[in-house]
Amino acid sequence: MAEAKWRDVGPVGPFTVKPLQEVLVDGTPIAISHHADGTFGAVSGVCNHAGGPLGDGHLDGEYIVCPWHQWKFHARTGAGEPGFEEDCVPSHEVKVEAGRLLVNLAPLTRRHKKPHEPHPLARPVKRDPGPVRVAGISTTSMDRKAPRYSGSDDLLQTALRHAETDLGAETRLIRLNDLSFRSCEGFYSKAARACTWPCSITQMDPKDELDRVYEALVHWGDVVLVATPIRWGAPSSLYYRMAERMNCVQNQVTTHDRVLIRNKVAAFIIVGGQDNIQAVAGQMLGFFAELGFLFPQFPYIAHSRGWTAEDMEKNVAFVRESRELKDGAAELVGRAVALAQHLLEERPTPDRIERGGRKAHRMTE
Repeated sequence: MAEAKWRDVGPVGPFTVKPLQEVLVDGTPIAISHHADGTFGAVSGVCNHAGGPLGDGHLDGEYIVCPWHQWKFHARTGAGEPGFEEDCVPSHEVKVEAGRLLVNLAPLTRRHKKPHEPHPLARPVKRDPGPVRVAGISTTSMDRKAPRYSGSDDLLQTALRHAETDLGAETRLIRLNDLSFRSCEGFYSKAARACTWPCSITQMDPKDELDRVYEALVHWGDVVLVATPIRWGAPSSLYYRMAERMNCVQNQVTTHDRVLIRNKVAAFIIVGGQDNIQAVAGQMLGFFAELGFLFPQFPYIAHSRGWTAEDMEKNVAFVRESRELKDGAAELVGRAVALAQHLLEERPTPDRIERGGRKAHRMTE
């Protein structure tokens, strides 16, 4: 057993006020827990998963819950939660002498990270040979048991048919409304490095189906064609739910200077019963530019009968029957595929894309 390194961390009183808190002992973060029976526990303050601060978490019975991604460790032994006991953090002896709390900096147990297979999305981003690949993402929402006509979805399917039949591209249609996925939980707001790639939610929850979108955008697609209705002057709520979960892609640039999206093209289909097309397009262009996408000339098509035209039946009929809109959708994907083909043939992917962290400002540790 290692030689004891007892350290006085302060009067006992302040440690009884909160069930859990962090202290730095000779620069080492320790999570100190205080329990209902009056005893204390001490374990490493660094989570096994992504280095989250365990001392800033909370107690769930005998377990410390990491504030970043909810990994659990026993507050006294450091063992992982039931079923994951071998995934453990170091534990430390703790005692009270003369009203002072002492922690033995020499750990009783060692850190052990249970081997985990890398998530499939964590593989290197490498384009496989083949024709241009077009991923269509439909963001309209409706009752799955009572589907109705969607203008944006119809035009998206028109574009994908043209890409496959006339342009020789591979296509993939993803309807967000068919996927079950959780909303972004704002890990980045807890700490920059708490937002991981692959997304922490995707890593923790095998039932979360946004992995299909990540796969299409980061690994599979050369062109991403996003279709949305206008809802109160903005893209659909499903679009925003997806966009929020893309933080993990953009934040890789911020936190690791790692660009996941290279030489990929994005274009948009925007259909609404009210106006505000330019604002919707502006948001989408700005957002996908931040992810690293490029745009063809004239990167979106759109249709709206305007704010005062509340006759949705006529609006639906117009979109359904409009040859111009369908031709426009085909031409839009044609421009996007042409740019993607040019990028694949003429512009080898650079080993590095220079860009700072937070909007060109380098991150400091």
